[in-house]
Amino acid sequence: MAPRTGLAAVSAALLAMNRTLEVRDVLQTIVRSARELLDARYAALGLPDGNGGFAQFLVDGVSDRQWKAIGPLPRQHGILAAMLSGGAPVRLADVRQDPRFEGWPAAHPEMSDFLGMPIADGESVLGALFLANKRCPPGRRPPTGCAFTAEDEELLRLLAEHAAIALTNARLYERSRELTIADERARLAHELHDAVAQKLFSLRLTAQAATTLIDRDPTRARSELRQVTALAAEAADELRAAVIELRPAALDEDGLVATLRAQIQVLDRAHPAGVTFDCQDQRALPAPQEEAVLRVAQEALHNALRHGTPTRVRVTLFRRGTATVLRVTDDGTGFDPEAVRTAGRHLGLVSMRDRAAAVGGSLTVQSAPGQGTAIEMEVPGG
Repeated sequence: MAPRTGLAAVSAALLAMNRTLEVRDVLQTIVRSARELLDARYAALGLPDGNGGFAQFLVDGVSDRQWKAIGPLPRQHGILAAMLSGGAPVRLADVRQDPRFEGWPAAHPEMSDFLGMPIADGESVLGALFLANKRCPPGRRPPTGCAFTAEDEELLRLLAEHAAIALTNARLYERSRELTIADERARLAHELHDAVAQKLFSLRLTAQAATTLIDRDPTRARSELRQVTALAAEAADELRAAVIELRPAALDEDGLVATLRAQIQVLDRAHPAGVTFDCQDQRALPAPQEEAVLRVAQEALHNALRHGTPTRVRVTLFRRGTATVLRVTDDGTGFDPEAVRTAGRHLGLVSMRDRAAAVGGSLTVQSAPGQGTAIEMEVPGG
């Protein structure tokens, strides 16, 4: 299918970038829109990590097999560094002839004509778009190929300006979700403080009553002292819950099961819906898989509690043969997955699938209006 051109193509690209507020979905939409809009064979988008490398590097036009064969994420060097440090676009007839070119891995596809554009917010460079190998229109194939033009550069500049806005909005949205979680934790801290304070107050009064009764009514005094023991145990439980539930998640220290259990306890207290966790014979997973499972669980819980208005949400972690399975179910309003996909609203489903695929796993979604939702992620190991 021939690429769309002109205002309609630009409009479609901008609308696509603003249909979702998930950062990874926005990034993937930006790089895909850039490649389609300029009819390039390859496109990439890199975000700097501030330490000489890329925090994220997404590609379009390269198969998963090719990408895995290429190897680790590229470092910030050569022509890529020009995009992230210089803040100016670069358009080359043949990137291989540029003195900054430093080669690429053996599995890397051959590239010639190149167009790079920073994604900037004022003076701050948020990332950069890289396009290579401009396709020729049907019937037109000059001997030197069809290099990117000045018009292509201006079009990519326009796209990059809107990409900066879309990316900033997505990051602000994710930050707002983090702040919402922080607010919930603060509210929970206040509730726990009140609960413990009440227990300790009752404990003190009961101890005082036992002191006054110990001589004239030993039987009643013993009863009061038993009550002191019970209240002390309850206060200890509340304090233990406060320590576990309010400390930041430490996946590398506590492991997947303990981290999930602590976060689910927080959500159960913070929401009207009952949120439960059940773990069946789970073993430790490699760190990347544990992180992927945790992030998918968090996203699924967020969707269920925010969009589904459920009365019950259940998280289960169990083994299936040689695999580990995460299952998140709710009895909420549910949705039509196909309608959501068609409308360009992802509810985090794309990022969840990407996380599962990145660790060799899979993700399935079962839902229908009025019938709740079940999200299942399966990863090897466990």
